[in-house]
Amino acid sequence: MKKEAFEQAPSAPGESPRVAWRVALMSVVGFWAFYFLINTLHMAIEGKPNQFLMMEKRGAVILSGMALTLFVLLVLRSLEDKSLGVLIATAFLTAIPVAGAYATLNFTAFYVVDPLPEHRQEIKTDPEKPWEIILETAVSWYFFVVAWAILYIALSYAAKVRYAERNAARYRAEAQVAQLRALRYQINPHFLFNTLNSLSTLILRHRNEEAERMIMNLATFFRTSLTADPADDVLLGEEIRMQRLYLDIEEARFPDRLTVVIDVPPDLENVYVPGLILQPAVENAIKHGVARSMTPVTLVIRARLVDHDLLLTVEDDGNAVGEAPPGQGVGLRNVRDRLTARFDGAAACSYGPTETGGFKVEIRVPLMHEALAAQ
Repeated sequence: MKKEAFEQAPSAPGESPRVAWRVALMSVVGFWAFYFLINTLHMAIEGKPNQFLMMEKRGAVILSGMALTLFVLLVLRSLEDKSLGVLIATAFLTAIPVAGAYATLNFTAFYVVDPLPEHRQEIKTDPEKPWEIILETAVSWYFFVVAWAILYIALSYAAKVRYAERNAARYRAEAQVAQLRALRYQINPHFLFNTLNSLSTLILRHRNEEAERMIMNLATFFRTSLTADPADDVLLGEEIRMQRLYLDIEEARFPDRLTVVIDVPPDLENVYVPGLILQPAVENAIKHGVARSMTPVTLVIRARLVDHDLLLTVEDDGNAVGEAPPGQGVGLRNVRDRLTARFDGAAACSYGPTETGGFKVEIRVPLMHEALAAQ
């Protein structure tokens, strides 16, 4: 059964969800139809006489019982915003007059209106018999009505649980998307400041073509990174293009110190990765590997397929310590946080110094051939 058919959304703020009318009415009809079927089969098996007449009377009584149950339904529905204890107490109390009314109608149908001879004789032989029959029937049907009421309360409780779970899932998704956006927008501001300083130097040295190219790369980089939805996945080829723009700017800042190697097989360029997932790792390599090194540094970006996962590597061979000082490694921690929020434990980010003195960041994500909505 679809959730929309199972529950009715609140009509006003602060109200609780309700059992859908269709489900509520079906529970009433199903409950009484089941009784009608079972009782009719029972009488037929016992070989009771005048079954067709009894079926007509039983059908009329069943319809009356449905009407009385609808009264219980309306009472419970009006109190559906109350606590579970209130609903259960209401069910037990409301069932008392309903069971009494049903027992009276049942007695009238079978013992007063055109009764069978055995029923007429039963009443004649004992003047107190009518009250005994009504009381006995009322007690039996009291528990029957209570059973239906408990069923409805269970349906109501299930509707509230479903509604709460769906709201909680929506809030988690919204919080996760907000977290992804906050994390992805934390691009190192030093990059912009350093780029502007480099532009100033190029202009002062009349290297206008290089300055113009740097401005175009900078504009393209920020336009793409700040207008795209941070929760979206992008093609790995597009992610590499973004990093290429960034590194072109850095190569202009460190023309004799930075060499970039991109090692991505063509068949992996069409898989999807979280947007700008490589940016903090590349920034870390520039800031702590290239900027602090006095010798040429090679920065390598690789992509490989490992056990049906995509392994992305950003590695430099700088002789400076690649890891940020304590309390400053925000970028790489953000990568971990993004992966945790995005893939719920199915992705990982590890990093640390290499044996040769450089620094290496490994990002492992599930292989995605289609963009997936952030969960």
